[in-house]
Amino acid sequence: METIAINIDELAKNILNTVGGTGNVLYSNVIQATNCMTRLRLLLIERNDYMIEALKKIDGVLGVNVDGDEVQVILGAGRATSVTTAVNQILEATNTVKVGEVKIGDAKALHDKIRARNATPVKLFFKKISSIFAPLIPGFIACGLITGLVSMAIKISPALAEEPLIQLLMIAGNAVFWGMNLFVGVNASKIFGGAPILGGVLAALMTHPGLADVNIFGTPFVPGRGGIISVIIVAGFAAWLEKKLHKIIPEMFDLFLTPLMTILIAGTAAIFLLQPIGGAVSDVIGKAATTAIQSGGAIVGFILAGVWLPLVMLGIHQTMTPIHVDLISQFGVTILLPILAMAGAGQVGASIAVYFKTKNKFLKKTIASALPVGIMGVGEPLIYGVTFPLFKPFIAACIGGAFGGAVEATFMVGASTLGISGLPLAATTDNIPIYFVGLITAYVVGFIATWIIGFDDPAES
Repeated sequence: METIAINIDELAKNILNTVGGTGNVLYSNVIQATNCMTRLRLLLIERNDYMIEALKKIDGVLGVNVDGDEVQVILGAGRATSVTTAVNQILEATNTVKVGEVKIGDAKALHDKIRARNATPVKLFFKKISSIFAPLIPGFIACGLITGLVSMAIKISPALAEEPLIQLLMIAGNAVFWGMNLFVGVNASKIFGGAPILGGVLAALMTHPGLADVNIFGTPFVPGRGGIISVIIVAGFAAWLEKKLHKIIPEMFDLFLTPLMTILIAGTAAIFLLQPIGGAVSDVIGKAATTAIQSGGAIVGFILAGVWLPLVMLGIHQTMTPIHVDLISQFGVTILLPILAMAGAGQVGASIAVYFKTKNKFLKKTIASALPVGIMGVGEPLIYGVTFPLFKPFIAACIGGAFGGAVEATFMVGASTLGISGLPLAATTDNIPIYFVGLITAYVVGFIATWIIGFDDPAES
C-alpha cells in the first residue's frame, strides 16, 4: 500500500477555501482553529451539508465529524498539527483570526449561544474529563513506550535490571504516574474554574507520605488513597469553594485570604471526608472491573471490545482514562486497556479487506494513508474515513474487536501504561505473546467478517 505525499500548505488552503467566508471578508466564517492528535477542529459561524461533503472530498482529508458547533477535519497523527499551524498562519496573514482570539464582530457571542444550546450535562461531563487528561497524553505515550521497551529488554536479559542506565530508564518510564495526582490536581482545578496551583497543592497534601505518620482516633491516614478519583473530587470542590470565597471576601483581602481559606477548608474536607469517599469509589471500580473479567472471562471481553467503537464515536471513551489510571495505581496494570484496544485492531482488519475489495481509487488512498496510524493505535482516521461511512465494515470491525477482546480477557492481559494502543501497547503488557494472539485474532476476524458481509462500493466521484 503506497501512502501519498501531501502538501501541507495546499491542504490548509483547500480546507479554508471550502469553509469559506461570510460577506466580503476572506475566511471570515472561521471563528477559531485548533487541533488534537488527529483532527483539525474548526469553530465556524455557519456550516451546511454541502460544505461537509466538500471537505470529505479534499485530498488528504480522511473524514469529517460534526460535534455541535465544531467541525472536526480528520487528518491523522502529525498531519493534524502541521495543517492547523498552516491554517492559523493563513488566518493571521489575512487578518481574519488572531490565534486564540476572536476578531469577527459578534462571532464570539454567536458561538457562545450555539455552545450553550448544544451543551448537556453528559456532554459537559465528558468534555471536562477529556480536558483534564488530554494534556497528559504525550507523557503517557513517552513514559509508556520507555517502560514497555525496557521491560522487553529485561525479559530477554534479566541481568540488565542491575544496570544503572536501565534503572534510570525505568524511573523515567514511571515518572508520569509518580506525579499523576499532582498533574491531575492542577488540570482539574483549572478545568473547574479554580486556581490550578491550589488544585496541585491539595493533590500534594492528599498524597504526602507524611500523612502515614499522623494518627487520629487510632487510625493512621493513607497517603494517596483513592488516587485520581479523590483528586478530581477534591479539585472540583476546591474550585467551587474558591469562587464562592472570591464573592464573599473583600477585594483588599482577597489575594491573601482566598487561597488560605481554600487550602484550609478544602484540605480539611479532603482528608476527613472527600478522600475516603474517593477511596471507596476507587475500590468499587477496581473490584468491579477485576471481578467482572475474572468471572465473565471471554464473554465480558467480547462484549466490552465489541461495543467500544460506537462508544468512541459518542465520546464516552474519555471517561475511561481515570479508571485506567486508577487500576494501574491499585494493581500495577489495567486489564481493561488490552481488551478495548482490540476494537481498533478489528478495524484494521476490516479496512484491509475494504482495500482489497474496493475499486474506488480515492478510498484506496484514504486507507493507505490511515492504515499505518491505525496499526499504531490511532483509529479515528479509519473510523471516519473508511469503516463508518461504509457502515457494514464498521459492524465487521466491531465483530473482529469482540473476538480479540475475548482472547485478552480470557488470559487477563494487563498493560502498565495508557495513552497508546494497537501494536505499541504490546511492549507494555504483562503477557506479550497472548496480546499478539488477541491482536492477530482481531485483525483476521475483522478481515473475514468484512469479506463475508461486504459493503456497497462507492462510485468514483
